[in-house]
Amino acid sequence: MAMKVNMDMQNEKIHKMTFGRVYPLYIQKVERKGRTKEEVDKIIFWMTGYSKAEMQKHINKESTFDIFFDQAPKINPNVSKITGTICGVRVEEIKDETVKMVRYLDKLIDELAKDKAMEKILRT
Repeated sequence: MAMKVNMDMQNEKIHKMTFGRVYPLYIQKVERKGRTKEEVDKIIFWMTGYSKAEMQKHINKESTFDIFFDQAPKINPNVSKITGTICGVRVEEIKDETVKMVRYLDKLIDELAKDKAMEKILRT
């Protein structure tokens, strides 16, 4: 029961987080490993269908992850090919759609930081 309460609290935190607050952290993480902001953007654009201007609007409006993913022009159908664990949880088993999308993005950023080839990250 304690595990479920902990997961519910963690999920609630994710729903309240703003994309604009986490985005610079993604960039910092990959830059420490020699990758670039442009690569982070490429992953986000691939995953969501956003343009640079559309993404910037969400950063400026301080959109939560709920809004960011709900308003995405086109979630890439290949996101379902993203598997593995993040924060000790298998991403493909997450039921909450917003949390699943955030964890998919976390997984892709981790792969970029681990110097995976962009073709593999983008599941092409």
